[in-house]
Amino acid sequence: MNKRKIWEEAKGYLGMIVGCVFYALSIVLFLEPCGIVAGGVAGLSTLLHLINENIPIGMITIAINIPIFLLGLKYTGWKFILRCLLTVAVLGLATDLLAFLPAMTADPLLASLYGGIFQGVGIGLFIRFEFSSGGTELLGRVISKWVKVINIPVCVGLCDALIVVAGAIVLQSADNILYALIVVFVSTKLSELILVGLEKSKLCIIISNKGKEIAQTLIEKSPRGVTMLDGEGMYTHEDRDVLLTCVKNRQLTQLRQIVHEIDENAFVIINDSVEVRGKGFTSWNKEL
Repeated sequence: MNKRKIWEEAKGYLGMIVGCVFYALSIVLFLEPCGIVAGGVAGLSTLLHLINENIPIGMITIAINIPIFLLGLKYTGWKFILRCLLTVAVLGLATDLLAFLPAMTADPLLASLYGGIFQGVGIGLFIRFEFSSGGTELLGRVISKWVKVINIPVCVGLCDALIVVAGAIVLQSADNILYALIVVFVSTKLSELILVGLEKSKLCIIISNKGKEIAQTLIEKSPRGVTMLDGEGMYTHEDRDVLLTCVKNRQLTQLRQIVHEIDENAFVIINDSVEVRGKGFTSWNKEL
């Protein structure tokens, strides 16, 4: 193994450890003090701790995950399970070692927002460096193998929903469902932000009879490449120019104006692009 591979591997494990710390802080500083059960095995462990304070959240998280790992071994392979086990072990230890820290807020709404932010950073780092904390995600994979009519996202969603509802019932707090939804929403957005960054791009598809003129103007006024394809309108069977281009968000208004000035009858489709690599965007030399 050369130095580059060693560095990449070391950076991955460092990212996983930092992710575990952020995830643990979301529980210790915000969710557990305000009695918020946000789903997942960590949420179930938090619920058990709230019922009996003598149960440490970290250790029970590890204990609950072990049988899930054994079930998932058949479907995912031992290498994936070992990475999951390592992540869960670090997460469990971090949660219990940081348990002495005082709560940052007593407001459950603020706690769900901040908890979602910290959790989102942790999850984003897990995904970024190809680690997984197992839990309901792995359990969802196993259940989907047993129940063929239910796919993995639905299985994971059902498992998380059961934990959230159980928390609301046991703690006699219907508000827990709302707070849990806030945590999930915020953490999802933050993890996405870590994966794709702040600078999003738009994929634009322009269908027009004046494709060459539009393409030339876009190239002259905007530092973006344009690809033209031959198309056919299936209703009229007339030939159409189909232009493909990617622009930064800030350049979208200019593109609209150019297309409208040249052909106000043009058909334009604009989609979000999760990732764009190539000249003018993220370089292929940047780490994948």
